[in-house]
Amino acid sequence: MAEKEKFYITTPIYYSSGDLHLGHCCTSVYADSLARWNRMLNKDVFFLTGSDEHGQKVAEKASEAGITPQQYCDNYVKKYYELWKKLNISYDKYIRTTDDYHVSAVQKIFKKLYDNGDIYLSSYEGWYCTPCESFWTESQLKDGKCPDCGREVKKSKEEAYFFKLSKYADRVKQYILSHPDFVKLEGTKNEMISFIEQGLNDLCVSRTSVKWGIPVPFNKDHTIYVWIDALPNYLTALGYLSDDDSLFKKYWPANVQLMAKEIARFHIIIWPAILMALDLPLPKTIHAHGWLTNAGKKMGKSLGNGFNPYILCDRYGVDAVRYFLLRYGPILGDAPYDNDSFLKAINTDLVNDLANLLSRTTAMMVQNFDGKLAPLSNDVKEIDNNLINETVALKQKVSTFMEKLEVNNALAEVFKVIRLANKYIEDTAPWTLKEDKTRLGDVLHNLYFVLHSVAVLLEAFIPETAQKVLKALDNTDTGLDTISETYNKKIAGAVVEKTALYQRLNIEKEKQYLEVDSVKQKEEPAKVEHKPYVEFEDFEKLEIKVGKILTAEKVENADKLLKFSVEFGSEVRTIVSGVALHYDPAYMVGKQVLCVMNLKPRKIRGVESQGMILYAFTNGDKEFCFVTPEKEISSGADVGWWLLTHIVIWMMTLLKIEKI
Repeated sequence: MAEKEKFYITTPIYYSSGDLHLGHCCTSVYADSLARWNRMLNKDVFFLTGSDEHGQKVAEKASEAGITPQQYCDNYVKKYYELWKKLNISYDKYIRTTDDYHVSAVQKIFKKLYDNGDIYLSSYEGWYCTPCESFWTESQLKDGKCPDCGREVKKSKEEAYFFKLSKYADRVKQYILSHPDFVKLEGTKNEMISFIEQGLNDLCVSRTSVKWGIPVPFNKDHTIYVWIDALPNYLTALGYLSDDDSLFKKYWPANVQLMAKEIARFHIIIWPAILMALDLPLPKTIHAHGWLTNAGKKMGKSLGNGFNPYILCDRYGVDAVRYFLLRYGPILGDAPYDNDSFLKAINTDLVNDLANLLSRTTAMMVQNFDGKLAPLSNDVKEIDNNLINETVALKQKVSTFMEKLEVNNALAEVFKVIRLANKYIEDTAPWTLKEDKTRLGDVLHNLYFVLHSVAVLLEAFIPETAQKVLKALDNTDTGLDTISETYNKKIAGAVVEKTALYQRLNIEKEKQYLEVDSVKQKEEPAKVEHKPYVEFEDFEKLEIKVGKILTAEKVENADKLLKFSVEFGSEVRTIVSGVALHYDPAYMVGKQVLCVMNLKPRKIRGVESQGMILYAFTNGDKEFCFVTPEKEISSGADVGWWLLTHIVIWMMTLLKIEKI
């Protein structure tokens, strides 16, 4: 059996300093669509995403919150897991720069570069922007402020290690010029060449004033600065410089590395220079896409103008958000987001075009053939051939655009065929063919074929919608080879269901919700519900201890259940919780939780649960978290009665105690 072609795609690792916004979602949804497409091509895909968790900004925000930087990162990474799960981001691995294996590999990389003479010790003096974690020279400042975010900068001088970026300037420039596919956009390529030609200074790669990060292995007074920490994640996630580097040997170099254009310079100049210094091959393509803008400005956490993706997903569906970002997002250049455009895209494309085509076709099949797909006759009309030929040709058109990373244009081609099929309905007027069942059957058969073909293709872009269409068509064939005349001629017998995919929106009403009501919902405090009082003697019967989660995994054939192995001193218990919709199993490993120990064991899906983990939640589980000690404490520690007298009311009003 021939070995599958490899396809390694990455997003940037998102900085865990705050909530993600719609702009971040664009990059991840973009990468996800390319990963899904290449899986459809039967390639061996590895899709990486993650979070960048070190640096001064995280340390400062954690201090302000009164928690450790690790706890601060954990809180946000949990949110990132939840958001990517909601958006159906099908990543294969999530890397955190606080992961032990990454820390170890980065220290080895730093030492290797130092031993090779590519890193040296000196001192740095310049302007530092804390929100952007970036140093700037006097000439790079814009009106005395950070050229990226426009915020204040601080003068900084300290001893530091430097990477010899200037040494690799000519090599990087020549590589960009001699590899036309290395940088996707010509404008970006020209900008990078111009930047190099202005002269590259050596790069500061350590700090003494920042302690939250990876220590320089041979000088503990220094912390490795962001670029030698963050950029190598694309290598360390594959096991580079570890005992098991099989994934690195299998997948590196990356096929596609995606990011937004504000970090283009780091990925197109600094990253290749580091790889050259390590004597490693460079990625095949780096694409720094445009910005999703809000009122003409880039969406950004530090700018505070990013739209909350949860509001859009919860009200309009995940695929509506995915569709807008992929079809109208900043794939090849900056693109605006406003509520009016988003809502009109739903009504025009998803309701008028796709949902209307499915609804009309399935309704006529149910009305005239009891939903059954009739076989195709031999009496083929020119109008039929035109539709079928355009549908068959669609596969190659989509493939060509996806190869060029132009997912927006690929989606546009799909919807051209959808609109062509709607026009086909108007031109053939099937409602006039009730007396000619053969012709009517052919028309509906051709429409069925178009719907099936676009559903197969839409699996790469809006997968939930694609599955709903296939279900309505009573068809489980999802291979790209089904988009052919041969397949069209042989399919028959499926029994369709009349299905409505998307509902038409009242644009003005929805704009009111997004601009006023959604903000009001966020600002109004939730009403706290209370249960009847219990006697303290009854509550005192509970035995509650602190446990440490050793392992976590999903329960087979149970979407909501996770199985935990929890350590209580020398004892290890199995506990099942219905929290799979809230937590990634990998995130829970190592966490300390409060557990009820003397709850009678019971079997759930064949697994005996020997206790109960306590959780806090708000109505509808919109906010959800496990209860953990204020600071780390020995596993098996008692939660004593003297503490319970202080927290009993809080526990009874806020905790969700799952009966397991």
